[in-house]
Amino acid sequence: MYDVISVGSATIDCFVETGETLFQQITKHMDEPIVRVPFGSKIVVDAVDFLTGGGGTNCAVSFARLGLKTAYLGKLGGEQSRLVLEELKKEKVDISLVVPAKDTGFSVVLDAKGHDRTILTYKASNNDMLWNELDKKKLQTKWFYMASMVGESYKTQLKLFEYAKKNGIKVAYNPSSYIAKQGYKKLKKLLDCTDILVFNKEEAFELLGEMFDIETALKKLKKLVNGIVVVTDGSKGCHCYADKYYYLWPSALKAKEATGAGDSFASAFVAGLIMGHDIPYCLQMGQANAESVIMHKGAKNDLQTYPQVQSKIKKNPAKLTVKDI
Repeated sequence: MYDVISVGSATIDCFVETGETLFQQITKHMDEPIVRVPFGSKIVVDAVDFLTGGGGTNCAVSFARLGLKTAYLGKLGGEQSRLVLEELKKEKVDISLVVPAKDTGFSVVLDAKGHDRTILTYKASNNDMLWNELDKKKLQTKWFYMASMVGESYKTQLKLFEYAKKNGIKVAYNPSSYIAKQGYKKLKKLLDCTDILVFNKEEAFELLGEMFDIETALKKLKKLVNGIVVVTDGSKGCHCYADKYYYLWPSALKAKEATGAGDSFASAFVAGLIMGHDIPYCLQMGQANAESVIMHKGAKNDLQTYPQVQSKIKKNPAKLTVKDI
């Protein structure tokens, strides 16, 4: 019996450090900044690094480091999959549920000074996982952590939600923007089976179909699930609604590289609940884990162990506001 099975994508992430030469932010008459790449020229970059990513494997490693018995469920294969699978095994993540495939997802992460990041991603077999490819006998777990999946994998994930509900398995769900855009009516079957819904503020508004003040949004979201709603807001902190409204004040740290910040926060928060901690402590676990990851390149670098998280919280407890709404 696993504590948690992490379901989602696996990728090889190629980090390209471009310095200040590649991007020009253009904001005039635009809803959001865009990037401009000069075609027809060769651009010298500062450095290139190959690391592993993908919401499914990021969270699997995070759960394992925090001390939970963890398995990863996803679809990957080919020569590039060796890097992902070897890392998972090294981190003591069970990979017996992995569905073999011909290729593995690949992303190019373009970084520039003063800029967040732009990611070019090739989904490969991440989108092709079929229900009949899964070994249902091995789906023995207390929790599923569902990272975002699309295509055939989304259909399979929906069946996993239903399987969880029938078998008394709790579910934490982290939908992406392109899933949230479908709206809560189309996602009703998934949300009905969700015990913890965790995503960022933009995704929350996309799911609701319009913008509200955060407290109104949380109340509307809480009606869609039977458990806890967590809405992260980057450098502005994090909001949570369960029995009460919890606001986690933001960290003073400035991110060096934001890839994997959401996965590290969400997985540590869910891990805390699996361990039996209360919501304030779980929120602090999420922040402690994310603070560590954003100071390093890559989504898995310096994910924290449970003793490390405990130490961080003890030395520098986060500020929390709790109230009824």
